[in-house]
Amino acid sequence: MIAELKKSTEQKMQKSLEALKLDLGKVRTGRAHTGILDHVQVEYYGSYVPIGQVANVTLIDSRTIGVQPWEKPMIAKVEKAIRDSDLGLNPSTQGDLIRVPMPMLTEERRKELIKVVRHEGENAKVAVRNLRRDAIANLKEALKKHELSEDDERRAQDDVQKLTDKFVAEVDKALAEKEKDLMAI
Repeated sequence: MIAELKKSTEQKMQKSLEALKLDLGKVRTGRAHTGILDHVQVEYYGSYVPIGQVANVTLIDSRTIGVQPWEKPMIAKVEKAIRDSDLGLNPSTQGDLIRVPMPMLTEERRKELIKVVRHEGENAKVAVRNLRRDAIANLKEALKKHELSEDDERRAQDDVQKLTDKFVAEVDKALAEKEKDLMAI
């Protein structure tokens, strides 16, 4: 029972860490990459879908993303969706290709992005701590039902705390890496 609890808690903490890394990947560092547009939603026949489901997203060069919608009427909608996103990008259309140039990051914008990154990191730490709280609550519940001894419960709590410390350290490491990326010119 304790082993199952530790394993499921560790898996959930790992998923929180992976979600953070995915979110950090979306924060741009001045170089173009197609993942930046992954969370842009485009209206497609009354419903909103990710941009990758209505267009080809490719790299034209290191500072430009090319978006080529599969249907001609979608060009304006895709361009508007990119412009209205919170990414601060200004796309331009050339025929049936939408060019999305990546502007240079100013010092001020870099600091804003670092604040965003730290906020994402804090959210990940909160998620990990919530998982710790849930695991400890489950252990206390098992102790109340006399499914395990006090010593086993204490050891399991210590193990859960060690897991939490490990994942919080990994979150800090990912944040430091991303901040270093953002501040590199």
